[in-house]
Amino acid sequence: MKEGERPPAPDFSGTTLEGRTVHLSDYRGEVVVVNAWASWCGPCRIEAPELKKIQQRWKSRGLQVLGIDHDNNRADALAFQHDHHLGYPSLHDPSGRQALKLPHGLVNPQSLPFTIVVDEDGRIAAAQMGAVTATALRKAVTPLLRAAGKTPAAS
Repeated sequence: MKEGERPPAPDFSGTTLEGRTVHLSDYRGEVVVVNAWASWCGPCRIEAPELKKIQQRWKSRGLQVLGIDHDNNRADALAFQHDHHLGYPSLHDPSGRQALKLPHGLVNPQSLPFTIVVDEDGRIAAAQMGAVTATALRKAVTPLLRAAGKTPAAS
C-alpha cells in the first residue's frame, strides 16, 4: 500500500503461548510481520520455516515477526512452535478476536494463514492471504526497512 493510503494497524494484544503479555505497539519503530496461523493448518506448516528465516536474518535490522495462533489447545500450539523453532512470540487467540480488529476486507479472518506487514509507524503496508514465502516477504519489507533507514541484511 502506498504510504499515504495505509490504515492504522490495530493494537493486537494478549498473552503469548509462553504466558507473556504482548502488544503490537511494543514494536513501534520496527517493521512487523504479523502472521495468523494454527498447528492444524497445512499451509501454516509450509510457511513456518520462511517466517523463521526472515526473523533470524532481519531482526537486528529492525524487523519483528509476531504470530497470532488460532489453536484451541495451547499445548498443540506450543508443540508447533517448538517443532518449527519459530523464535518469535505468538499471541494465543483461539477465538480469533485479534483478526476481527483488522479493517474490513483486508483479509478473510476465518481463513488461515494470513500475513500483514506493519510499517514502523504502526500502519498496515501489505496483506496476503495464504502461505507466504521469504521472497514475497523480502519484497514487502525491504522498502519499509530502507524508508526507516535500516538496510536489510543480504538474504
